[in-house]
Amino acid sequence: MSHITTVQNWLAQNNYDIAYVSDWKNVEYFSGFSSNPIERVLALFIFPDKDPFIFAPALEVGSVKKAGWKYPVYGYLDHEDPFALIKGHIEDLGKNPKKWAIEKSNLTVARYEAIKTQFNEAEFIGDLSPLIEREKLIKTPDEIKKLHVAGDWADKAFESGFAALSTKRTEQQVVAEIEYAMMKAGIMHMSFDTIVQSGANAADPHGAPLKDLIKPNELCLFDLGVVSEGYMSDASRTVAFGKIDDRSKEIYDVCLEAQLAAQDAAKPGITAAELDKVARDVIDKAGYGQYFIHRLGHGIGQSDHEFPSIMEGNDLVLEPGMCFSIEPGIYIPGFSGVRIEDCVHITDTGCDPFTHTSKELRVIELD
Repeated sequence: MSHITTVQNWLAQNNYDIAYVSDWKNVEYFSGFSSNPIERVLALFIFPDKDPFIFAPALEVGSVKKAGWKYPVYGYLDHEDPFALIKGHIEDLGKNPKKWAIEKSNLTVARYEAIKTQFNEAEFIGDLSPLIEREKLIKTPDEIKKLHVAGDWADKAFESGFAALSTKRTEQQVVAEIEYAMMKAGIMHMSFDTIVQSGANAADPHGAPLKDLIKPNELCLFDLGVVSEGYMSDASRTVAFGKIDDRSKEIYDVCLEAQLAAQDAAKPGITAAELDKVARDVIDKAGYGQYFIHRLGHGIGQSDHEFPSIMEGNDLVLEPGMCFSIEPGIYIPGFSGVRIEDCVHITDTGCDPFTHTSKELRVIELD
C-alpha cells in the first residue's frame, strides 16, 4: 500500500473530504520531490476518491515532474494569489470540501486563514500530523539502506574533523574543513549546522562554534550529519585534544557507559521511556544526573529530528524498523561537556547503528 493510499483510506474512514499537506518535508515523503519553498507555497492535496495534486511555485513545476510525481502538478507566479488558484483547481475536480484534515503541527495561522477565506464553510477538524508521524515511524528496508549510507558519510566527516583539530584553527575553521571535505566528495548538504565545541563551550548542548582558537588539553565535541539521497545522518563524538584532566576523563567514561548501556538495551518490546531511563540511571548513579539536560534521543529519516522522542513519559513500544538517536550527554557549565551519539534502527533482536566511528576515548595529538 502506498503512503498516499494510506491517507486516502484514512480520509474515507473518518469522513474527511480533503487532506492539506503543508510541511515541505512531508510533501517530499509522499512525492519524492524535495525543495524548501521558503516563503512560497508548496502543498499536496489528497482526496479520498480523486487523484492528488501538488501545488507549487511555477519555477518548481518542472522539478516536481522530474522527481517522478505521476499526478497533476500546478504552479503559480509570485504576483498571483496561490489560495485562490488552489480553490480553482479543487473546484475543477468537482469538489467543495467541507471537512478538512491539516497538519496542525505545521500549518501557520496566516495560511490557515488564507485557505479559510477561500472555503468559508470549511471545518478544519482532522489532524494529519499523528497519521504521518506513524506512517513515517517504521522505515522500509530501502530507507534503512539509505540511512546506512548517510551514516557512512558521517564517519568520513568525523575523520576530516579530527584531522583538522589544531591550536592554529578556530572551532569555526574546523567546521569549514569538515564541510569542505564533504563537498569535495560530492556531499553538498549537511543535515544541520555542524557543531564543533571545545573546552567550556562544549557545556552548551546546542551552542555554536566560536571564532576562538582551539585550546590544547581539552575535550572537543563534534556533532554532525549529512544528507544523502534525501536521508540524513546525525552523530556525536567527543575527543581529547591533547592530555585531559581526570575530571574530563571521568565524565567521558560515564557518558560512554550510559550510551553503550542504552544501545545494548534498545530492542523490540522496550518503551521509549524505559530506554531513556537506562542511560539516565547510569549518569544519575555517577552523580552527574543534573548535567544530563535533554531527552535521550529523537527520530531520524528525511529530517534530522522527527518522531519519536526517546524520553521520560513516552510509553511508545519500540518495534523493528524504528530509527532514532541514542545520545546521552553531560554538560558542566564553565568546565566542559561530553555527548556520544549514534542513530540506530531497531532490528528483530536488538539495534544496528548507522555510524561506526569508535567511541573509545580518542586522543588527538597536539600539533
